[in-house]
Amino acid sequence: MQVDRSCVLSSSWFTWLLLLFSTLSTRETWVGGSHQHIPPSVVKLWASAFGGEMKSISTKYSGSQLLQKKYKEFERAVRVEEIDGLQLVKRLAENMEEMFHKKAQAMKRLVEAAEEAHLQHEEDPDLQYEYFNAVLINEVDEEGKSVELGGDFILQPNDHFNNLSVNLSLSVVQVPTNMYNKDSAIVNGVYWSEALNKVFVDNFERDPSLIWQYFGSAKGFFRQYPGIKWKPDEHGVIAFDCRNRKWYIQAATSPKDVVILVDVSGSMKGLRLTIARQTVSSILDTLGDDDFFNIIAYNEELHYVEPCLNGTLVQADVTNKDHFREHLDKLFAQGIGMLDIALTEAFNLLSDFNQTGRGSECSQAIMLVTDGAVDTYDAIFAKYNWPDRKVRIFPYLIGRESAFAENLKWMACANKGYFTQISTLADVQENVMEYLHVLSRPKVIDQEHDTVWTEAYIDSTLPQAQKLEDGQGPVLMTTVAMPVFSTKNETRNRGILLGVVGTDVPVSELLKTIPKYKLGIHGYAFAITNNGYILTHPDLRPLYGDGKKRRKPNYSSVDLSEVEWEDKDDTLRNAMVNRKTGTFSMEVTKSVDKGKRVLVLHNDYYYTDIKGTPFSLGVALSRGHGKFFFRGNVTVEEGLHDLEHPDVALADEWTYCNTDEHSEHRYLSQIDAIKIYLSGHEPHLQCDKELIQEVLFDAVVTAPLEAYWTSLVLNKSENSDKGVEIAYLGTRTGLSRINLFVVPDELTNQDFLTAEDKEGVFNADHFPLWYKRAAEQVPGTFIYSLPFNMENKSVVLASTAIQLLDERKSPIAAAVGIQMKLEFFQRKFWTASRQCAALDGKCSISCDDENINCYLIDNNGFILVAEDYTLTGKFFGEAEGAVMNKLLQMGSFKRVTLYDYQALCWVYSESSDSGHTLLDPYFAFFSAVKWILTELVIFLVEFNLYSWWNSDFSAKAQRMGRTMQVPCDTEYPAFVSERTIKENMGNIDCDGCFKSFVIQQIPSSNLFMVVVDNKCDCSMFEPITMDPIEIIHNESLKCERLKMQKDRRRPDTCHPFHPEENSMECGGAAILTPSLVATLCCVLLTLFSR
Repeated sequence: MQVDRSCVLSSSWFTWLLLLFSTLSTRETWVGGSHQHIPPSVVKLWASAFGGEMKSISTKYSGSQLLQKKYKEFERAVRVEEIDGLQLVKRLAENMEEMFHKKAQAMKRLVEAAEEAHLQHEEDPDLQYEYFNAVLINEVDEEGKSVELGGDFILQPNDHFNNLSVNLSLSVVQVPTNMYNKDSAIVNGVYWSEALNKVFVDNFERDPSLIWQYFGSAKGFFRQYPGIKWKPDEHGVIAFDCRNRKWYIQAATSPKDVVILVDVSGSMKGLRLTIARQTVSSILDTLGDDDFFNIIAYNEELHYVEPCLNGTLVQADVTNKDHFREHLDKLFAQGIGMLDIALTEAFNLLSDFNQTGRGSECSQAIMLVTDGAVDTYDAIFAKYNWPDRKVRIFPYLIGRESAFAENLKWMACANKGYFTQISTLADVQENVMEYLHVLSRPKVIDQEHDTVWTEAYIDSTLPQAQKLEDGQGPVLMTTVAMPVFSTKNETRNRGILLGVVGTDVPVSELLKTIPKYKLGIHGYAFAITNNGYILTHPDLRPLYGDGKKRRKPNYSSVDLSEVEWEDKDDTLRNAMVNRKTGTFSMEVTKSVDKGKRVLVLHNDYYYTDIKGTPFSLGVALSRGHGKFFFRGNVTVEEGLHDLEHPDVALADEWTYCNTDEHSEHRYLSQIDAIKIYLSGHEPHLQCDKELIQEVLFDAVVTAPLEAYWTSLVLNKSENSDKGVEIAYLGTRTGLSRINLFVVPDELTNQDFLTAEDKEGVFNADHFPLWYKRAAEQVPGTFIYSLPFNMENKSVVLASTAIQLLDERKSPIAAAVGIQMKLEFFQRKFWTASRQCAALDGKCSISCDDENINCYLIDNNGFILVAEDYTLTGKFFGEAEGAVMNKLLQMGSFKRVTLYDYQALCWVYSESSDSGHTLLDPYFAFFSAVKWILTELVIFLVEFNLYSWWNSDFSAKAQRMGRTMQVPCDTEYPAFVSERTIKENMGNIDCDGCFKSFVIQQIPSSNLFMVVVDNKCDCSMFEPITMDPIEIIHNESLKCERLKMQKDRRRPDTCHPFHPEENSMECGGAAILTPSLVATLCCVLLTLFSR
């Protein structure tokens, strides 16, 4: 406001202007007739006092200055190198290729042995053979004798198999619960496949890094090595059937485009429609990421199950299949079935979609689910499918009536398909699987043993997975598999698939091949499949829940674009999918600390393909210190001397030496392995020579801190109140040192720097959180934080980075820090906030004043100190929404919007799970028993009675309702302070009452003191939270997202048909005709067992 001193003003006006000028210049605020003044100079004094005190404590107890000095002493002896990202990613890809090749070679040996054993075997329908049944081994009867197919089977814990009890000499055989253990086909298959035991053992001796090897038979049994005991669930059931596993289906068949036609005419009411729904769902189970499909219901009209996808096919990923399953429940039966219209639509759909070039461009099939066909519709087949017969027809006759069986079987035989009849829910799975063996015929006749690799997945039905889940959580893995064929001349044109062999490769094994020390603090490696789905990435979150983790519904089909979401044009993703080699750069916002904090980085990406697999590998390096690496040099004697100190530890999940390669090395710690390697006495022990040299260097440079910390512990005058509990350091090579200033039992946070503290230790794919955050702080300053992984916010961490050089691009050599009690930290703050510069000692303002609220917040806005202790760890915007809003307007803080495309949202579901339980074949069996009872009571009202019985249970379940978590997309904010703004002040108009505040940065830290006048009621300003918000897509957008197909690369091989194929083996009716006595016995046994 300008005042013209030349003007003549009245005395009252002049007085008023002077008062206004004084108010504006001193930032005094009038509040309800009085004013509250917050002098910035006093706040600055407090901030300086607290900052100086904490810098002194943190520097002293961490030993940061000593460590910086020691690295400086070695400055002339080290060599700084810029990392060549492209050469690095190529070398890593070659290492992975070699590892994958070894697994594939092991499978090839199994295939050769299996085919030779089958060739020499003559089928004997009367063969009797005792084998080790996985469920029955070591089981005894009431007399203490071994049960049939059981026997004594030696099991011993083995650390290579996560200390599970296994037999390294023999395999076991698992037979699904719904199959007869001594069926002739199974016994013959088990007998000739015994030849695999020798190869299993030989493979393991050649490559000790192998874990589970197995053979899944087309007959249904599963041979697994090493032998392990299987246990049924609480219902006495083992749900595992190897033939519906992705690795089996993918190896047995080629990619396919499938149209499923479902009859919803009036005759399909009741149980038939229920069986039809489950049949469709079971077909969906057999489709994988390389397949495409759609479902069309028909009566006198056509009804696309998802109307949005009229006239197209979609990829058979988990999300799309689940979406269609939800729509299956909406089908209802009425009208007349016009199959000719449906077939015409299906043929046109397959033809049109194939011409777009977006499908599998391989096998094509029409699945027909119906209770009958009045015609053979040969005119339609002649028009659209003959003479090439490129589209196979697979009819599934629903119900026990056989009047139309011949028409449907003719369709299958005339179109290289297969006909089955499904009479009960219990029949579904076994009959659906038949089509897979038909599709495998061309591959078998071609004798093409394609090696396939699955996407990353978790199979929790396997016994080893169940036991591991109880201990360390589900294990993510990929499987390499190869098909096994009958090579007998007399069966050549029948194309008989014997089964599939496979072995699992845990994703953690891939990470062991990646030298994390070469990738820098924020760098990481990642791999994707030919469909763009993540095989491994540090931001992949396949599990959720506290305690025992659970799989997310769509965990195996997370696209790279959902974690590297800043790449809006999919430039990086598409280049990797198309197996290119190259580079890419972009600015990224990486959330850390459970999504509460954010780091803004500029990443350079390098990528190439992994030959012999469908995978592509990428490496991300952050610009600045992340692009540089340095080499030090010390003698082996010096390094070993300092490496053997008791306070030294190496990263558990980093590979300094490969101790898994040979059994005699598995007991070794990494430090022991390094010592043996350097002694030269173990030529078979493979180690990373370069990494070991740098570890020795870091051990020597950091060794003086042990003596320094010890002297502080011995000095009784130091740390008398035990406020500082731990000093720690970590180096770029994964070496860490820890010193306790209190006895272990007195530690406030017992988990810090232990295996339970996942974010606080060196991991396979990331540096510790305190290390990463310190690296982005201004050199020489400390970063303070409350650990969010602790339920009880009772400690504060302070850490700082140690740079090798003074240059901006200097590599970060190490990070050091301390853990102190929160109470100690807060006490220092309140002491500092009572200081004042008044000569008379009377402070004009104090944090003890009722009208003042004092806060200490960090650079992400989280409260470390507040008068209200319950606010500790909360976001400042929740406590002071008005002030936080003003800080954002003034630029002191900025909001960063983040996206989570792997989120789960709670929804309320009024429907029951009954629809989903029908998809379980063993629940299906109980449902079938219920149906049989219904038929026995009154056959003529089969469907009405069934509907009455089923609806009674459904109504009860619907009345109950429940909440459930479903996949969703969310956006959420994170907040970052502006480094260049050290102090600020402002006023907030709260309905005429002006609220003032002052914010002042704490020197040499990431902290800010905020002093707020609390006399105004500013409740009209909403709190600012960090709660995620679900991104709601309208129906139009949902439709577009369903139709949208990202770039993908088809598998390299395709076997749609073969001219020598014998298509006359095209199925038969599977009609159940049980006797009344047998039926009632089954019912009684079932009821008693439940």
